[in-house]
Amino acid sequence: MKLTFRWYGDSDPVSLEKISQIPTMTGIVSAVYDVKPGGVWSEESILKIKEDAAKHGLDFEVVESVPVPEDIKLGNEKAPQLIENYCENVRRLGKAGVKCICYNFMPVFDWLRSELEHQQADGANALAYDEQTVLAMNPLTSELSLPGWDASYNKEELKELLNAYAKLGEEGLWKNLETFLKAVIPVAVESGVNMAIHPDDPPWGMFGLPRIITGKENLKRFFDIVPVTNNGLTLCTGSFGANPDNDLVDMVNSFADRIHFVHLRNIKHTGKRKFEEVGHPTECGSVDMYGIAKALVKNGFDGYVRPDHGRMIWGEKGRYGYGLFDRALGATYLAGLFEALEKENR
Repeated sequence: MKLTFRWYGDSDPVSLEKISQIPTMTGIVSAVYDVKPGGVWSEESILKIKEDAAKHGLDFEVVESVPVPEDIKLGNEKAPQLIENYCENVRRLGKAGVKCICYNFMPVFDWLRSELEHQQADGANALAYDEQTVLAMNPLTSELSLPGWDASYNKEELKELLNAYAKLGEEGLWKNLETFLKAVIPVAVESGVNMAIHPDDPPWGMFGLPRIITGKENLKRFFDIVPVTNNGLTLCTGSFGANPDNDLVDMVNSFADRIHFVHLRNIKHTGKRKFEEVGHPTECGSVDMYGIAKALVKNGFDGYVRPDHGRMIWGEKGRYGYGLFDRALGATYLAGLFEALEKENR
């Protein structure tokens, strides 16, 4: 596997120099952040990321993410041009040497948590989710004050989107995803790029919004839309693992040839649809990190892995979930885990 690290560009408090000092780190996962969803990334912006990474001995082969605009998900009159813009980004990224693009098809928000600084017994703080807190709010009748929402849309925009998705429903979202995939995947094949969809986070519906990348049966349906290897998956163990009914080892064994990118992180279930993010090792939470890594190695996985959503430890302040210290610990844990498993598998 190739160990990578998320980098949010020049404004990221975690510098490329610090990332390069993590043992066995091969590359960064990044994106062009100054272009709105639906816009075309300049070749100069893409190459700058690649060149900046190379100065620190790091590759830039994974993009996370090229955002899919709401107009594409809703399939409105703006969608065809925006899909063509998306295809152009895939072409430009492939030309620059990018091998994998992580993206998602989640309506309105990319993730949802009820707390950003959930205090843990050891003094660390981490992202957490409590369904009761979420369900106590009704975005159609009151202000919504949850992490990740308020800065994205004003109240009226949010209501319009929620109403539009309520009318669209799951089958409508599936139809628009199919339109997107049938346009984009052939371009990805020509460009030498693997597309890797990220699961919904958390993997269930709320506020009437459809959620479709949630578990094994829906993944089967997704892969069958365009049955080629380039139409693949970002296996996020924290997202799928939020639903204890998801058997992640079974998913790896079932879909190994379509897994191009893995977000390996652990969560701890603390109630029904209630969890907090914890340290990466298996013993810290509810996700079998060893079993998942073992299944990946057994099935010949040679793609990209990154530690995900670290806690804030040792007094660190920074981008929630994306500090340096805990993710660096996670990276070294993953490096050791894979080294042992890969040597055993030879």
